[in-house]
Amino acid sequence: METLKQNSKRMGEYILTFIKWLLIASVVGIVGGLLGSAFHLSVDYVTELRHEHGWLLFLLPVGGVVICAMYHLFRGKGSIDTNRVLDSVRGGEKVPLVMVPLIFVSTVITHMLGGSAGREGAALQLGGGIGYNFGKLVRLKENDMHIIVMAGMSSVFAALFGTPLTAAVFSLEVVNVGVFHYAGMLPCIIAAVVAFNVASMLGIAPVRFAGIAFDALALPSALRVITLAVLCALVSILFCVAIKKCEHTMEKLLPNPYVRTVVGAALILVLTLVLGSTDYNGAGMNIITDAIGGNAKPEAFLLKIIFTAITISALFKGGEIVPAFFVGSTFGCVAGALLGLEPSFGAAIGFVALFCGVVNCPLASLLLALEVFGAEAIVYFAIVCAVSYMMSGYFGLYKSQKFVYSKLHDNLLG
Repeated sequence: METLKQNSKRMGEYILTFIKWLLIASVVGIVGGLLGSAFHLSVDYVTELRHEHGWLLFLLPVGGVVICAMYHLFRGKGSIDTNRVLDSVRGGEKVPLVMVPLIFVSTVITHMLGGSAGREGAALQLGGGIGYNFGKLVRLKENDMHIIVMAGMSSVFAALFGTPLTAAVFSLEVVNVGVFHYAGMLPCIIAAVVAFNVASMLGIAPVRFAGIAFDALALPSALRVITLAVLCALVSILFCVAIKKCEHTMEKLLPNPYVRTVVGAALILVLTLVLGSTDYNGAGMNIITDAIGGNAKPEAFLLKIIFTAITISALFKGGEIVPAFFVGSTFGCVAGALLGLEPSFGAAIGFVALFCGVVNCPLASLLLALEVFGAEAIVYFAIVCAVSYMMSGYFGLYKSQKFVYSKLHDNLLG
């Protein structure tokens, strides 16, 4: 009889917890979907504006100064970046609400004036800010605060990229490599799916690529795919090291943030003028589309790494994942063709492999392949994620990301 009572009580707790997360995550998903859609539309608008008015590039130093001044006003709140959101999931770090407008406006400025940055940094900070502050509003317990931050991250990521499964699993997987936060699965999936549907209703098209000529599953092709995945893992290391080294060097040589951002902006302008091309300014989604269509310049991946490293080091905002997509798809297109793969197939491999290599999230990377490219080559993509995850070592974009388990052996890291 006692066991029956205990089981009944436990089942009641399950039901109440389910209802709690269904309601809370739905609200977070709605807010994240609305904010993510507004952000998506804003970035698209200013990108078109920059293409129509090329002179906006020459205002990049001014934009950098404005961004530095905005963050300087709130310097008393400590670091305000993606790493703070990850720390909030792991250790209860506070995520100030001011992070939301700061990253929104600063990323829009970066894209409008031609900085080489992405959108995921903004997505994680916008979502983390929404989740944390909504959790405070409804007075969630500390452990639940970790979950609601991940749900917030999932919601805006899903709204921006149109990949709800990737968004949910990425948020659960990215903080502690080797550990999956299963308790957060339900709220993260609910928030991501709700946000995705909100964005869809507002006309935000998901990132999808079709018409790719995938090779049939066979040993020769599998060996080519493995080789390309290894090469992409090495490029992912180069990408991460370039950004970290450039940040360290510029901070050491130019400790004043205003001087650093002006010098960095000037370097981007000079490079753009020397190349006579704006292909490497902004996110570069059009170049990614061309690469997956089978066309890419051999030097494109390396130039994008240089532009992105300078942009991030010069304190512009946005993130590095879309640039990683750019680097991976252009490198994969060229290198895949040299290995005997269809260029479009090689670009798709590079797209997924670079993402996996820089964020160390193989499950999210596999779901990204499934949502963006479909299930036809899912076995190949599974191989790519496994290879890229192992061969990229312990490098990554986020300094707050913690490697809990070894990539080589089944044991905890010290």
